[in-house]
Parts: sequence; C-alpha cells; structure tokens
Amino acid sequence: MARQAPEATNFAEQVGLTLRTERLGALPLINHFADRLGLAALLDRHVPTTSSRCRVAHARALGVLVRSILVEREPLYRQQETVTTFASWAFGLEPAEAKGLRDDQIGRALDRLFDADRGSLLTDIVVAAQERFGLVLDELHNDSTTVSFAGQYVRATGRSIRGKRGPWITYGFSKDHRPDLKQLLFVLTTAADGGVPVQFRCEAGSCADVRTHIETWEALRRATGSPDFLYVADSKLCAADPMNHIDEQRGRFVTVLPRSRREDRHFREWIQKGEPEWDLVRDRPHPQKKGGPRDRWWVWTDRLPSREGWPLVWVRSTLLALRQQASRRERLARAGEDLDRLNAQISGPRPRLRAKAEIAERVGDILRRLRVRDYLRVEIERADHHEYRQTRPGRPGPRTKYRRVTKKRWRLVRTLDPAKIAFDKKSDGMYPLLTNDPSLSPEQVFDAHKRQPDVEKRFAQTKGVLAIAPVLLKNEARIEALFFAYFLALMLQALIERELRRAMAREKVESLPIYPEERHSPQPTGSQVLRLFGLAQRHVLQLDDHDVHAFEHEPTDLQSRVLALLGVPESAYARPHERA
Repeated sequence: MARQAPEATNFAEQVGLTLRTERLGALPLINHFADRLGLAALLDRHVPTTSSRCRVAHARALGVLVRSILVEREPLYRQQETVTTFASWAFGLEPAEAKGLRDDQIGRALDRLFDADRGSLLTDIVVAAQERFGLVLDELHNDSTTVSFAGQYVRATGRSIRGKRGPWITYGFSKDHRPDLKQLLFVLTTAADGGVPVQFRCEAGSCADVRTHIETWEALRRATGSPDFLYVADSKLCAADPMNHIDEQRGRFVTVLPRSRREDRHFREWIQKGEPEWDLVRDRPHPQKKGGPRDRWWVWTDRLPSREGWPLVWVRSTLLALRQQASRRERLARAGEDLDRLNAQISGPRPRLRAKAEIAERVGDILRRLRVRDYLRVEIERADHHEYRQTRPGRPGPRTKYRRVTKKRWRLVRTLDPAKIAFDKKSDGMYPLLTNDPSLSPEQVFDAHKRQPDVEKRFAQTKGVLAIAPVLLKNEARIEALFFAYFLALMLQALIERELRRAMAREKVESLPIYPEERHSPQPTGSQVLRLFGLAQRHVLQLDDHDVHAFEHEPTDLQSRVLALLGVPESAYARPHERA
C-alpha cells in the first residue's frame, strides 16, 4: 500500500480529518444466517432482561459471545477488546453498548441462560431451522465426546444451582486420552441433512454413553414432533434399556452390534466354513491413495435375527480388512520388540525384576496394551545362572576348593498361534449393524451408518476450529451455558456450509478455489467460508468526530461468488442505515 504524503497528512490534521478502520470479517455473513434463523428474537424470548440496570441486554450479550466464538474465540475478559476492533453494529451493538461491554455482563447473561428453559429454547431453534432453512429431520445421528479441564473444580459435583442441577466435572473415560484431567461429556446430535447440529446435552464426566440415549431420543422426539425419525448411533446404543425404549415408543434406530454379543461370535465361527451371498453396494477408487486398491463395500442380511428378533446386517469392506491385517502385524511386531526388551532386563547380570509374579504382570500389560493376547503365548521359564567361587581368599592353586553359586534368572519363551490369526483373518473387514426397522433394505441400513462420521466432524470443529478448550471459567453453571453458546455457533457454521454445498449442487459448481493459494475444494466447509471473509474491513472518514464518507468493503470475485451462492446480498457488508 502506498504511503500517504507528509503534506496530505499535515493537511488532514489541520482540517480535523481522521480515518477510522472497522473490521467486518465474516460477521455480516454470520448475521445474515442468524437473522434468517431468528436467533436474536428467540434468545430475547427465552433469556429476557428483567433489570433496568443492565447496560447490555442478555440476548445481545449472548449474541456477541456466539459471534466471537465464530470469528475470534477469545475468553470472556477479552470480549470488549475484541468488539471494539470490529464495527459495533456487526456484533449487534450500538457504539455506546460496545464501549460499555464488560465480561461480567456476558457472565450474567450466561447465568440467565443456565437458569432458562434451554430445552424449550433448543426446540424453538430447531423448529425455526426446519421452517426457514427447510432442514429435514428424518435421520438423526448421535455421538458424544469429552471436554477436558485443567482445574480441580472441587465444587462442580452436580450440586443444585438456583434450583437446577449443575454439571459434574469429574474423572472418567477420556476420549482425549487424558485420564489425568477431569472432564465433561459433550453429547451432540446432527441431522443427516447437511450434518447440522439439532440437539445438545452436557453430562457428567463419568457418565457412560449408554445412559444418555433415552433422554436424548425423548428430546429429539419433542423437537421433531414425531418419533418417526431414524436414530443412528454407535455401539453404545446397543443395550437393552435404550433400544427397548425407542422400540416401544415406535421409534427406529440403526446401531453397531458390539463384539461382545453372542451373534457376533456365531457369525465369525460360521464364516470359517461358509460364505455369505454378499451384495456389492459401493465401489469407488481409493479415497486417499491414487492407484491403491479400490474401496469396495458389501452387505448381507444374516439368516438369523438378533436375540431381540430384529434384522442383523453384516458389512464387509476391502480397505477395512487390509487395515485390520496391517494393524495386527504391527501390533505383533511391537509386542515382540517389547518382550525382547523385557527379556533382556530379566536375564541380564543385574536384573531389576526378579519376582515371577512381577514379570508376569509386565508381560500381561504388554499383551493387553497391544491387544495380542489371543495370538501370543508367553511362558516364563527358569534359567538359572551358575558361578564357581573360591571357598577361601587368596591365589588359586591345585588344592583350591570351589563352591557353586546359583543365581535365579528368568527368560521369556513366546509362541505364535497361527490358527487364531487365520481364524480372525477370515472375518477381517466385517462388522454387524442392528436395526429394529425391517422395512429398511440392507443398503439403506448401510447408507445410514456411513453418514455417522458427520457428527464426528462436528466434534473436530468444536475442539479444533472453535477451540472449546481450554475453558477459562470457574463457575460450572456458566460453563454449561457456554457449551450451549458453542452449540449455537456450531449450528450457524453448519447452516452456512449446508447452504453453500446445496447451492453448488444446484448451480452445478464442482469446486471453489477457497483453500489458501486458490486451491480448489469440492466440498467447502463453514470454517473455510468464514476464513475467506476474515480480512474484510470498512473505512470511515471523519471530520471532528462526525462521519463524512464511508468506504465500504469491496468483495473480491470469489467473495462475490460465495455470497451469491449463499443468497447474501453484498449490501450486507454496508452499515444498516446505509443499505437502502
């Protein structure tokens, strides 16, 4: 950018001209979708501001937080600093409100959100998404993840807070592989239509996934107004209570049958001599490796139903079989290395492990950690080491007497079980799906199951792009409300992504150069769209603190194309009273 001449600068100072720069980023785009959803009105209805002393309405403060999560992801104590660098109207605030915004105001808004009927608020938001975006809720996918906390949170034990049960931040099975940290369970449900989040719940960090499905399904039934949607979840759903509850309420589900079920063992035994009549349902090139083996999937309906009397559909994948075989070889090789290292430690001149029980425990840890207990047999054998020493000190001679000193040693002898390896290899790449809807064809069951990873992508965006952790709050009530704000931000981002992909399909646009260096993306994500507008600004020329002229943001060709596909007018980047 060319530097301004000193003479021009001096003249501007003399006449009192100043140039104010306001960041816009992706906020006008976000505001367009928030307005379509009616988010501000819904927040104001369910989280009303009852105190006249409140400088910023709770709904507006929460709107600031949701927008900030999408564009800046700063902690509460930096919200005022963030807002003042943007155009205040882009955050839905008046200039005076932006200057007076404080973290305690957002904190009180979070308190009121925790106290509100968030279930009804969520239902109204989902209904609005159905009506205003045409969101289809005939197939819903559920999963959960954990959010880790670095603090102790001694009081966060599910205590009653203003008549509501607060979250319980405690230790549990960490899906982030951080068992040393306390956590909360983040339960999310997305629609198959664009992977848009439609339901969220926060549970105790020690809560098992199987205990969350009944309440989640009931909340979804209230939001959709009917039980006739297909509920898809992982193997945690395959338990008597949640499956029977859904079935008794005339609901439908698809889940993965766990390996611990008897039906799974019977099939793997039968397939050693039999061969199902597989139906090919997917055949495409390798998704990652050019020239690699093709990605082929087959399905087959088991001759016998499950013990509940429901259809059991078996799935077979070529690439999954190759991955499982490679994983087994790698785990066996790693186990061999660890056992060799342990063997050297116990058979050396100064072994640190001498007790057989302690050695057996170390061996068991290796086999259990690498999941090779069925393939390796390890025996701990006695291997004594003998030495001969003089009975008396002095130079040895013809009459010197010696005594034998025996030192107890151990050694590991391992054997491979090729029969067990061949047994498991026969069923590599196969797993069963269970459904209570006999009207679904095996291919339909398979297709519903293959859309399950969409909810996992939303978890990746929540933890990575939106950076839900670390959580810099001590009040656990505000933490649960903050998670609800993250849900709203994730929903807006997913709606932007869905609208863009639908428009690309409708206009037959194969890809957009939305990646850095103008690399093309056939399926742009919401985060890529928001990044595209990250540097948008407007400039305002002022004379004695009065606006003289505004230089509005001029979108690039790609930005204009994306706005057109999304149905967002370019005038959205102008100040509201200047759009007419």
